[in-house]
Amino acid sequence: MITIKSKREIEIMKKSGRLVAETHALIKSLIEPGIAMEILDQEAENFIRKNDGVPLFKGYRGFPSTICASLNEEIVHGIPDKRKLKEGDILSVDIGVKYRGYVGDSAWTYPVGQISKEAQQLLKICEESLYCGIEAAIPGNKVSVISAAVQKHAEKYGYGIVREYTGHGIGTELHEDPQIPNYVDDSWRSHDDTRLKKGFCIAIEPMLNIGTHKTKVKRRKGWEVVLTKDNSLSAHFEHSVAILEDGPFILTKIDD
Repeated sequence: MITIKSKREIEIMKKSGRLVAETHALIKSLIEPGIAMEILDQEAENFIRKNDGVPLFKGYRGFPSTICASLNEEIVHGIPDKRKLKEGDILSVDIGVKYRGYVGDSAWTYPVGQISKEAQQLLKICEESLYCGIEAAIPGNKVSVISAAVQKHAEKYGYGIVREYTGHGIGTELHEDPQIPNYVDDSWRSHDDTRLKKGFCIAIEPMLNIGTHKTKVKRRKGWEVVLTKDNSLSAHFEHSVAILEDGPFILTKIDD
């Protein structure tokens, strides 16, 4: 069931989203060669709790950490552990926060020091694909319009679009209806293709691979970490967005 958020609820979600964005800013400032991912996780948890938020991922279906930290060929659900970042790595960081009962969720892929031109291009196009999807998130459009916008931009550059994991509705829970895939194909059915309405809140999150779109799973600390099947690099960008009368509003940002 899709819930319509009131103006009051969206105002709270702006605050939870801002806390997510501020946590990302902190993580970005800390990322450098030699830092252990578990330090990033500890700093994120401390910051979120200090600002009256709840780290949403920690304990979610048994996930052991505050952030998802997916390194290089890891797509999602990466666990921040003692591994130290190296020059040339890319790190996808997914952060979820609950504040006053409402969720903020955003992911970003960060370079570690100087990265290859190939990696730079992947990050650039994945971020652009996210904003293509956001631009399509207007009242009256169907979910497939968002999906097609992401797909068109990503495939123009030959990237593999991860299919098993999608964007989603967001509100008092991390994963609400509707699902927001990053592609459109013959598997779509009319009953899956929701028309967007004012008051919907959704998370749009393209995940792009340099190589194949296919994935594999590796067990780590009792959790399924998802990797590219061919061990190619992967990027992940995500914003939480409210559908307003005059168009999309990005919730997971720091106001100017």
